[in-house]
Amino acid sequence: MQITLSVQTLLTLAAAAGALAALLGYLAKGHRWLLRLERQEQDMAAIQAEQQLLTFGVLACLKGLKEQGANGPVSEAIDKIEKHMNEAAHSQS
Repeated sequence: MQITLSVQTLLTLAAAAGALAALLGYLAKGHRWLLRLERQEQDMAAIQAEQQLLTFGVLACLKGLKEQGANGPVSEAIDKIEKHMNEAAHSQS
């Protein structure tokens, strides 16, 4: 049995191999994009948790100042933070 390869057959095989390589490259690029998106979502969740903790700390400090007699901007800030936290809690559900 003898196999003969013509120039046309070699060109067709090369074109198919190139198309397959391009397709695999696009799939790999899409996979990297999905991994990056997932990593960004994890980072955003960590930032949101840290921001929530900082907000609770600031609110506790403001309430401590109010207990010591500070008023005016302290009360206004407490009201704004509590209103924001209430709205954020209701918008998540």
